[in-house]
Amino acid sequence: MDTSKEDKILLAGVEDKFRQCSRQYRVTHTDFLDLRQRSMAEKLCRQLQGEGQDMRCVFSGGYCDAERTAAVFLPDYADEEEEIGEIFSVVRVRTAPGGRKLTHRDYLGSLTGLGLKREKIGDILVSDSGADIIILREVEDFIAFNYSKAGRNSLKTDIVPLSELYIPEQKTEMIKDTVASLRLDNVISSAFRMSRSKAAEAVRAGLVFVNSAQSEKIDMQVAEGDKLVLRGKGKAYLREIGSKTRKDRIYISIERYL
Repeated sequence: MDTSKEDKILLAGVEDKFRQCSRQYRVTHTDFLDLRQRSMAEKLCRQLQGEGQDMRCVFSGGYCDAERTAAVFLPDYADEEEEIGEIFSVVRVRTAPGGRKLTHRDYLGSLTGLGLKREKIGDILVSDSGADIIILREVEDFIAFNYSKAGRNSLKTDIVPLSELYIPEQKTEMIKDTVASLRLDNVISSAFRMSRSKAAEAVRAGLVFVNSAQSEKIDMQVAEGDKLVLRGKGKAYLREIGSKTRKDRIYISIERYL
């Protein structure tokens, strides 16, 4: 895949943060990255790793299953959990009783409408009472003073530490199916209820991520426990690979997040 001008700028920024950590022996981090950007950044970090013997790179979005993450570069003396707690904050938003329930799009649109860049905002965890929004700590004061409305809805906002993040329970469904093989296009077809040709198109278009890494190979073999993301459709986990049917197809169980 050709690297665009925007991607080259992004990767140059990642490398700059890596070298700052290596030379100055201090914690550095990027802005939030989406899954495609993270995949590119991870490849670059693996290439650079030999140059940074006394440091490490982790990707974190504030909780274990975050979709949007930052690359965090840590000297060997740094405590990962403590440092990440210093990088991120949480905007806790509560809506007025009786008002319209706001969606992820409502919250994101109202924040970017204030002039905030998307890369300063991480995952938005919507619940019945409002939302917890993960942000870079550097913008928390701006949000605290300026974020009071989403459309016509008045908001009550508080800045809370990452340790108080509320992760709402997500609804899932279990899908049991059989596949001819554990090729990526087959499993994506089952997980997202689409034809195999459509699944193959999505893979080739760079819309599919396996364990946060972009995969454009339709014949990649998927393993039990793998996390699968199809951009625009959601995520799923291959929970179980079973025995074979009489026609030599493979039983699989997939947990898809709704």
